[in-house]
Order: sequence, then structure tokens, then C-alpha cells
Amino acid sequence: MDILYWTVVITMFIIGFIGLIYPIIPSVLFIFAGFILYGFFYSFEPFHWLFWTIQILFVLLLFMADYVANMIGVKKYGGSKAGIWGSTIGLLVGPFVIPAFGIIIGPFIGAILAELLVHKRDLWTASKIGFGSVIGFISSVLTKSIIQIVMVGYFFFVIYK
Repeated sequence: MDILYWTVVITMFIIGFIGLIYPIIPSVLFIFAGFILYGFFYSFEPFHWLFWTIQILFVLLLFMADYVANMIGVKKYGGSKAGIWGSTIGLLVGPFVIPAFGIIIGPFIGAILAELLVHKRDLWTASKIGFGSVIGFISSVLTKSIIQIVMVGYFFFVIYK
């Protein structure tokens, strides 16, 4: 049973990391599901209040990193709230419309369309803003990857100390 339990826990973590690329998957919920399943399968004893406090702080940091990276990427290239919204919508829709490249093309096109339609920007300016949204997304994925690695690493530290 040990192998089955660990397979389930590790699968939750892997799905959490897949959620970094497919934002429709709530990454942090799968990471937390791995923690909770470990508790049910083995024991919640290692998870004292400090563990949960630190993990919740990491969750808040994840949400902040996601929003801030996208906002900075779009704003740095002259984008508006419409560009941020367009980028976000493109990020959610893109992977389903263009499976292999939609995760990059979606935010780019979303930000461009939003800036063209809402603020009547010229194509060159809107394209720069779209590029900024892609930079923001990539920065967000890298930052969130590091945070999730630390979350899972802290989990292993706590259960094996």
C-alpha cells in the first residue's frame, strides 16, 4: 500500500506543477491535496500549526506573484487594465484553442485585442503590450515554480525530520 499512497501523493504534486502551464488547473489545490492525502494515508502529526501557517503564506505569495508578474509585464510595455484582462483571458483560453502554443500565444493575442478594441491603440503599440504580457506570464511561471518547489520541499523536510 505504501507505493500506492506515495504514487497518489506525488501525482497530486505533479498535477500541481502541470497547473503552472495550464492555468485552468488550480495548482495550489493539488499541492494541498497531496499534503492532506499524506495526512490521511499516514499521519497529520508532522503538520503542526507552523507548517500550515508557512504553507498558507506561500499560497498568498503564489497569488500575489501571479497577479504582480502579469501586471508588471503589461504595464512596463504601456498596457492598461484592459490589456491585463485580455492577457488573462487569453491565458485561460489559449491552451484549449491552440494546444501546443496557446499558453504563449493566448496572452499575447488577448492583450493585443484588448488594447486595440478598448483603447484604440495602434498595432505596433498593442503588439509591444502583448509581448509584455508574455514576459509577465513567463516570469510568473518561473516565480510560481520556485514557490511550489519550496512548498513541496518544506513538506518533505517536515515529514522526514
